[in-house]
Amino acid sequence: MSEKKGRVYLIGAGPGDPSLLTLRGKELLGEAQVVIYDSLVNPQILKFCSPDAELIFAGKTMGEAHISQEEINELLITRAKDGKTVARLKGGDPFVFGRGGEEAEVVVKNGIDIEIVPGVSSVTAVPAYGGIPITHRNYNSSFAVFTGHQSQGEDFAYDPGQIETMVFLMGLTNLESIMKKLLEMGKAPSTPVAVISCGTLPEQKSVVGTISDIAEKIRALDVQTPATIVVGEVAELAEAIAWYEKKPLFGKTIMVTREKEASSEFAETFDSCGAKTIEFPTITIKPVRNTREQQLSVQNLEDYDFLVFTSVNGVSNYFEVLASHGKDSRELGGKKIIAIGEKTSEELLKYNLKSDYMPKVYTAEGIISLAEELDLDGKKILIPRALVAREILPDTLRAMGATVEVLCIYETLVPDYAKQEIDRIKEKFSGAEIDLVAFTSSSTVTNFFLLFGEDPELFSKTGFACIGPVTAATLLGYGFTAAVTADIHTTRGLKEKILDLYVS
Repeated sequence: MSEKKGRVYLIGAGPGDPSLLTLRGKELLGEAQVVIYDSLVNPQILKFCSPDAELIFAGKTMGEAHISQEEINELLITRAKDGKTVARLKGGDPFVFGRGGEEAEVVVKNGIDIEIVPGVSSVTAVPAYGGIPITHRNYNSSFAVFTGHQSQGEDFAYDPGQIETMVFLMGLTNLESIMKKLLEMGKAPSTPVAVISCGTLPEQKSVVGTISDIAEKIRALDVQTPATIVVGEVAELAEAIAWYEKKPLFGKTIMVTREKEASSEFAETFDSCGAKTIEFPTITIKPVRNTREQQLSVQNLEDYDFLVFTSVNGVSNYFEVLASHGKDSRELGGKKIIAIGEKTSEELLKYNLKSDYMPKVYTAEGIISLAEELDLDGKKILIPRALVAREILPDTLRAMGATVEVLCIYETLVPDYAKQEIDRIKEKFSGAEIDLVAFTSSSTVTNFFLLFGEDPELFSKTGFACIGPVTAATLLGYGFTAAVTADIHTTRGLKEKILDLYVS
């Protein structure tokens, strides 16, 4: 039997924005057993890796020791020869100043199969996010790309006077010497220049000037690496187009406290509006299984007239309980189903079930209002839910004459964070680096203050946003008033209300 043959995927991660990763790159990251990644790779892209993958950081961080190129090559070869599927993940496009060609040569010379997955290059993407088309028929018919390291006393490979647009990558440190060199080689001092720092990311900053003054402008501002420099008449379009930095939440940092499984989807709604998001779940969901109550509930399933689902977690965990007893959604035929919220209703569709009733207001009070329209006297109702929840719903339904059974199928707990992680977030609060904290349930509020304490001074420069009045009331119990409370009690409704807060 022959040994399993490994292979290498050389993948471009794009310029920073994780949504610019190609579909093929995302697919192969999910297959890779080993992922070797650089410092310019957005950490959020690593979420697409298999949970079992070995992740190896091979970035070059200024002032710190790093893996040499020879060591990277050796890692690629040895892991692949061990029969592993290896993803080499590089910022931008691996074949544009990324040493991808060198690595590909080494892999092929060692008889290892390779696939090249091009990435969206910062050469075009960063100027585009800065509002600059690097070609425009009214301005230029050519452009050239240079590494910013080229200004170390060397002449350019081309005559700058013949190139209408020049793009420099990794050139911020050498900006002044690059501009000096261009002047010496005949470029007009008034030639427009744009420097785009942290392009395609929420930290993006664009500075526009000319060859004669751009270095001075950069010195006066807090401009970070990496940066892309565009020299040429097209650079003057930056201020006119500048679409990305005009997004409604650009420059705002929003902390998302929802549980890990749902956190990324929620964060993406703010990302799409230009915000920087910090995913910091303050609740974790722990399934509760194999209880006597669950066993009896499944055995007596035919007795229930109604099932009430108050959350997505209630739906997914309940069907896991059914599955653990050899049952599925077919057992619920003929029963009426009430769901709180669109997401809960959508989750039911995954199990081929459609909710019969959904209250207009997505709270327990909304269900009570709906229940008043139904004849519940003598009906038996099952509510699968968390271990700790408000009793207003079951108590009120019982008062209407219904027999109500509350079935615990999961519990919400405080995540186990290291002290360093808590301190890191506290520093951001103290430094006014978090504009808003978004809460999607009372549990996220309660656990937030268990993690960070209740010192008003710590949160004096931070606002709070709540998905509904119940969550806002919980927040008020800790002495804080919500800056935003959603009218429609969904994540979409919360996002819209946050937009109203910042967009006049």
